[in-house]
Amino acid sequence: MSADLNFARLRSAGAASIRTRAAIPPTVLMSFLVVLVVVLWSLFPSVFTGYSPVNGDTGSKLDSPSLQHWFGTDYLGRDQYARVVYGTASSVTSALVAVAIGLLAGSAIGLASGFRGGWLDATLGRFVDVLLAIPGFLLAVVIVSSLGFQTINAAIATGVSAVAVFARLMRAEVIRVRRSTFVEASYLEGGNRLQALLTHVLPNAYRPVLVLAVLQFGTSILVIASLAFLGYGDPPPSSDWGLLVASGKTYVTAPWLVYAPALVIVATVLSINRISRWLRNAA
Repeated sequence: MSADLNFARLRSAGAASIRTRAAIPPTVLMSFLVVLVVVLWSLFPSVFTGYSPVNGDTGSKLDSPSLQHWFGTDYLGRDQYARVVYGTASSVTSALVAVAIGLLAGSAIGLASGFRGGWLDATLGRFVDVLLAIPGFLLAVVIVSSLGFQTINAAIATGVSAVAVFARLMRAEVIRVRRSTFVEASYLEGGNRLQALLTHVLPNAYRPVLVLAVLQFGTSILVIASLAFLGYGDPPPSSDWGLLVASGKTYVTAPWLVYAPALVIVATVLSINRISRWLRNAA
């Protein structure tokens, strides 16, 4: 009877622990909501606003935020909210391109370096060290200056600057998993190095890298917006978030031209960072 009672208590305690870990904090739910809105903006901008991001009413220049114009209007009478919404596609797409470049290239380098070891590890390690020695934003500026002032080139530059971060983390995870007992057991059962890599090492090493990819997505949005602010993105009349901030800073009497896109950038990046921290803790 006592044993049954203790077992029931342990089972209820275990179930409560699982429910606690499975519960999503309210801040994470709010972060997911913000990211969902941003994604919907990028996919269906016309659903969220009926104004054109290019054409405006010159009779409504520099109007303050109102029920008609949520984020006010700019110096050409264009609805600032519409420009932010339509600029989301460029900002999100370029950030995804940057993360894809950093994730694929960095993971490949880290995977080869950590699993093969030897001279290949030493050679790739020196390459990663060189990339880490150069500030990421400075490297992105140099690359985009060489490729040309376009948002897609800014995305490529941002992705290249993130390769070293992904490579270092993937290498560390591969080395940790490679030394595990089940990997050694796979060799004893007749498996080769390729089978061990694809069957055991990679499936157990990629999770932290994916969490880093989520975090890097927010960082890429910030870096690409910064490059656009400095003029390294698409020229007007494009409405990249960073370009909107740069265009609005000229009009000191209309601070909403800076505050509106800047708050969208901040809210998006902070939400992605919060989701990344939650995923890391859950993992």
